[in-house]
Amino acid sequence: MATQPRCTLTATLHARPEKRDELIKLLESFVPRSREEAGCLEYHFHVSDEDPNVFYFYENWTDRAALDVHLKLPYQTEWFAKHDEFLTRKAELQFFTMLSDYDK
Repeated sequence: MATQPRCTLTATLHARPEKRDELIKLLESFVPRSREEAGCLEYHFHVSDEDPNVFYFYENWTDRAALDVHLKLPYQTEWFAKHDEFLTRKAELQFFTMLSDYDK
């Protein structure tokens, strides 16, 4: 039986158009690193079909403690410190608890 996620994070990012390509490379680099971290069950990076400057992360973690460790890693804290350089507005982070069974 799969481990039931205890914490889901979604993040919506609005890129500065002139920084889009650089931002994609940076955010793509997070995917393999994050997937290797303890407690990461899923880590997915998306782009909006309506607006090429809107990006979305969908992440499932074993629990909030594992996600908190992830968010405090140097590559994450460095990224959060550079948000204004790459984004037109603050990242929209939302935290959820999964109610349905996890069938992965």
